[in-house]
Amino acid sequence: MTPDLPELLGSATPVALPMRVRFRGVDVRETVLFRGPAGWGEFGPFPEYADAEAARWLAAGVGSAWGNWPEPVRDAVEVNATVPAVGPERVAAVLAGFDGCRTVKVKVAERGQTVDDDVARVAEVRAVMGAAVQIRVDANAAWSVGQAREALTRLSAFDLQYAEQPCAEVHELAELRVLLARDGVDVPIAADESVRRAEDPLRVAREGAADLVVAKVAPLGGVESALRIVHECGLPAVVSSALDTSVGIAAGVALAAALPELDYACGLGTVGLLAADVADRPLVPVGGLITVADARAVVSAAEQPGLIGHELTGERRDWWLQRLTRCHALLT
Repeated sequence: MTPDLPELLGSATPVALPMRVRFRGVDVRETVLFRGPAGWGEFGPFPEYADAEAARWLAAGVGSAWGNWPEPVRDAVEVNATVPAVGPERVAAVLAGFDGCRTVKVKVAERGQTVDDDVARVAEVRAVMGAAVQIRVDANAAWSVGQAREALTRLSAFDLQYAEQPCAEVHELAELRVLLARDGVDVPIAADESVRRAEDPLRVAREGAADLVVAKVAPLGGVESALRIVHECGLPAVVSSALDTSVGIAAGVALAAALPELDYACGLGTVGLLAADVADRPLVPVGGLITVADARAVVSAAEQPGLIGHELTGERRDWWLQRLTRCHALLT
């Protein structure tokens, strides 16, 4: 059920959380927390997203706070470490913040950097973590087909698990898969933006553009909606976050825990990239895992002391509440 606007606004708290390292161009993560009868929800679409797209994020947050999550089929979810587009000298320090993770996602194709920078970063991850660890890269749709072909050919030397959204368009992903196969480069392709930001999230499966899909609760409109999309795609899935607080991560864990099959470590450890969180016990991996019980405890907690001292005020608070109001109108 979607609450009426006064009820939603009455519990809404916009917050600003500093990052430990710059990630996805973000130094301070702004988001809105609100509480309903089922617990806490989060609304944190990135500022560049239009209201129609951002409304799906509100639907997801409302689903956590006013709805019910599906029953889990597993007690814990394996989580990957995430390395932003830092220099190789900072890789070890970043990885130290992810306890027991045996899979690492490395950001590549950062604006202002080169493939040489990407190779150096991935090489350092492999050197620090060893041969047994899985490494995946995420280009956030930044490469052309030609650039992706060149970069992934070089990066394949580090035995990549997959490359996430190397190109922006579905037809580009399909073309790249063919070219890599012809070149004998064994790097599977995962679709992220082509699923979560698409009007037709099933197109990647129909057109053979990906080997697996990345499912994110917030941009897909909630846990139930994401489950349905993964099922209809018919491809293996990995669950990831959208730079969420512990509240949003808890919803991601609920999705991962409910998937009938889950063969990949999930990108749900990004709370470790925040210098502050909204939960008194941040939802971070322990021994490479997040338990379902811990995730549900975050959302149902009686208090969130982490909100104190991080509340937005003035124009930024008003901006978020006005945005929430516009998105609520689209839901209702």
